Amino acid sequence: MELVILDSAEDIAQRAADVVEDLLRTKPDAVLGTATGSSPLPLYDELVRRYEAGRISFKDVTGFMLDEYVGLPADHPERYSAFMETHLRSRIDMAPGALHGPDALSDDLEAACRDYEAQMARAGYCDLQILGIGTDGHIGFNEPGGALDSVTHVGVLAEQTRRDNARFFDGDLDAVPTHCLTQGLSTIMRARRLLLIATGENKAQAVAHLVDGEVSAQWPATVMQNHPDALVLVDPQAASLLRR
Repeated sequence: MELVILDSAEDIAQRAADVVEDLLRTKPDAVLGTATGSSPLPLYDELVRRYEAGRISFKDVTGFMLDEYVGLPADHPERYSAFMETHLRSRIDMAPGALHGPDALSDDLEAACRDYEAQMARAGYCDLQILGIGTDGHIGFNEPGGALDSVTHVGVLAEQTRRDNARFFDGDLDAVPTHCLTQGLSTIMRARRLLLIATGENKAQAVAHLVDGEVSAQWPATVMQNHPDALVLVDPQAASLLRR
């Protein structure tokens, strides 16, 4: 695992966008894994700028989202499919329908998980998986205590995650869903390269466990230590608790 500390979120976005651009230059039909939340937003803005400048194209790219809330109606603005459509897919030349997510509207959520895992397997899994990290160390919605070898599954959101995400629901904790569909840790680890972005002091403890701690289900992101090609980009605040 390679750790790079950069001065700002903008510097991180530039470095991360370089990784995506290099991938698309060598493999225009790459399979890209996307993450939601605040951390990747500067990256998505930078990718849009590079697309508009003619430097990169997503017209042959297939995308797979990490996760999706269960219990939100199809037109809810905080569904992660809406997030990705707003912040990336609709702003570039990725084909409509090319960015896939787990079907959290299904009447059979377990079957939806199996179908999504099979869809990713048919695509060969991701060439590059973009990741954020929760304050409790989750990646995707793989919460502490879950299996390190999990595949796509129905998850129960930890109270800390729901509190962290309440800001997207006007601060109303009761409005935050309690369940989700998420790629499992084993699914994420099948990506040929992982790119994790973390900014801000509130991510410092999770980053310290990720980099300095032992691999543990209590800090799910630590499974990345076993990946052969993982890049972690952080700012000084997120790196503030690192021992080395």
